[in-house]
Amino acid sequence: MLSNRWLLLPICTLLSLLTACSSLPPTLATDNDALITDYHQWLTQSSDTVTEVRLGGVIAQVTNLVDRTRIEVVNLPIDKAGKPLLTDEPQGRFIGYIDGFVDPIAYGQGRLVTFIGTTAQPETGTVGEFEYTFPVMKVRGSHLWRVEERVVIDDITPYVFPCRSFYCRHVEDFPRSGRVIQEVK
Repeated sequence: MLSNRWLLLPICTLLSLLTACSSLPPTLATDNDALITDYHQWLTQSSDTVTEVRLGGVIAQVTNLVDRTRIEVVNLPIDKAGKPLLTDEPQGRFIGYIDGFVDPIAYGQGRLVTFIGTTAQPETGTVGEFEYTFPVMKVRGSHLWRVEERVVIDDITPYVFPCRSFYCRHVEDFPRSGRVIQEVK
């Protein structure tokens, strides 16, 4: 019986680590079963219908107004944890309005963000000189993400080197290759 308990401990630890890595931040949580997380599905909804939406992407512009902040976001699909997917293509743009002041340094251009809120009336604006109709969200919760990079080295060189006389070759003598992996945290 004692051995079964010792086996259960590593399994529970592994499961808790896996679920912690993919959990939704509390600021993006909802009980709504009809929550929309797809940009194109959101566009097909009637603008008169108030629906709850969770979308994310890259911040394109931040404008502080008198009583609220307007944030233009280039939409990227999000995963179940609300993280924008860097490998997917942008799907369009939307506007999120946050009540009060938001520091444009914290919510700076190029940062990854996910919003949850309700649908508001679309507005017309421009992207460059192109006229664009932006879907609009009244934001009730947000989460800023960071992109972490790590280098993975594809090491195919042997770790034991034959030595001839007094000379042994070092790892630095062999070519190595690697890649940079970006992860949203």
